[in-house]
Formats: sequence, C-alpha cells, structure tokens
Amino acid sequence: MSRRKRKRGTQQKCKACEKTVYPMDQLMADGITYHKSCFKCTHCKGSLQLSNFSSMEGVLYCKPHFEQLFKETGNFNKSFQSR
Repeated sequence: MSRRKRKRGTQQKCKACEKTVYPMDQLMADGITYHKSCFKCTHCKGSLQLSNFSSMEGVLYCKPHFEQLFKETGNFNKSFQSR
C-alpha cells in the first residue's frame, strides 16, 4: 500500500504579491495575510514590523509616513500626492 504525501501549507494568498503563503513565512496584520518580506510601507518600501505599522483602508504605512500623510492632507482618507 503506497502512501501519498500531503502538501502542508495554506491556501492563503499574500495581499501584496498574491502568491501562496506558507506557515513559516506568514504574517497576519489586521486579519490580512502577508509574506514577511512583503510587509512593507507603501510609500518608502521600508520593511515593517507588527509593532511599527499603520494602515488605512488596507494600505500599509510606516508610522512616520502615516503621520506625514495626516499632516499633508489634514486627514487619513487621502493618499500621498505624486511629486
């Protein structure tokens, strides 16, 4: 009797790259799955940690850029303007 090996992993996809995320590389933030390497600030592309990120409507920011967004726009509902 032969035994089939089951692939172990998740069927969850990374929100940033849309590829499968395996448990060893999985990071969950605000109920959304990411690869650890894809968890980056949208503005500066700097790596984020669960302790130093902010998000607005699913868009990730480092704390300094999240605060800058508020200072420039007066609210958190607008994105950065291209310069």
